[in-house]
Amino acid sequence: MNTTGAVIDAAFEEHIAGAPATLEAFLAQVERRAWRMAELNLGNREDAMDAVQDAMLRLVRHYRDKPATEWSPLFWGILRRRIVDLQRRRKVRSIVVGWLGGGKDDDGDELPAWEPADTGPGPAARLQDSQAYAQMSQAVRKLPRRQREAFMLRVLEGLDVAETAAAMDCSQGSVKTHLSRAMQSLRDQLEEWR
Repeated sequence: MNTTGAVIDAAFEEHIAGAPATLEAFLAQVERRAWRMAELNLGNREDAMDAVQDAMLRLVRHYRDKPATEWSPLFWGILRRRIVDLQRRRKVRSIVVGWLGGGKDDDGDELPAWEPADTGPGPAARLQDSQAYAQMSQAVRKLPRRQREAFMLRVLEGLDVAETAAAMDCSQGSVKTHLSRAMQSLRDQLEEWR
């Protein structure tokens, strides 16, 4: 039988069995998809090749004796962890390079300095948040004690009605009434913040 026929027969047997007959056949089967996945996640062809090769080597070294049905989840788990490791290293490297004020790569070219992005709210938004918080705090303090308790336990702490009733030592109906009155009072007091 010629080699092409043998390859087709082996592929047909793998298809019928549901798993490749050999570890080498499995790796050949997933290589292209693995590389695409790694390249999409890493954004760099060479890093993607390294990640796939490392994952394949680890599978061969540590899991060669496992049943063929376990190779796929093992391989994809190894590759996923390797991609995450490379992403973390990249991030740490960029932070360290930034702290050191730039630097040079292996070719002697200047590396860009890392500056963290300011993702926080601007001054106007911080002022508005501060004012809204102050108004809300003042409005909550003005509530009668039981309404304030119901509001804080239900809304701020996230307890359900039964838990709030147990904490306040009252019925669930009382919790609902106190909360309803508290919410109406807060709506009236905070009308301008709507």
